[in-house]
Amino acid sequence: MAKQLLLVRHGKSDWGNLDLKDFDRPLNKRGKENAPEMAERLINKGFKFDLIVSSPAKRAKSTAKFFAEAYNVDHIQFEESIYEASADTLLKVINGFNDDANTVVMFGHNPGFTYLANELSDADLYNIPTAGMVLISFPFDSWEMVSKGTGEMVFFDYPKNSDEI
Repeated sequence: MAKQLLLVRHGKSDWGNLDLKDFDRPLNKRGKENAPEMAERLINKGFKFDLIVSSPAKRAKSTAKFFAEAYNVDHIQFEESIYEASADTLLKVINGFNDDANTVVMFGHNPGFTYLANELSDADLYNIPTAGMVLISFPFDSWEMVSKGTGEMVFFDYPKNSDEI
């Protein structure tokens, strides 16, 4: 069974409190509106997944929770190494996914996510905006087989993208 990876960048974060560590920054109002809106778009596409994996940083965790709620899923797997990760580190995370999960949604950060999307697939993305998502499919049965250039971008969507797929 082919594997599908949906990369979702966290929603817009709040810079109001400069004393907060980057890790602890929450979503701002727009971030809290965009996340459920993007989850709704996925549901409307008939998109389903087996596993949610997220960076434990507050803004990524909150974004993941909005998607989990929309899908009535109560389990999110938190992966420390997604936070501030390079594309290589993110690939290691992906290679470690359980093969029972064919479609995984991963929540994290730029610039790593944009680099990763471009490295794994034919995507030529300048930037994945906040709450933006990229679906990449791989012709493998095992996540271990995923490597640079082996994926194909299925879609790229983001809150300000009005011509929905």
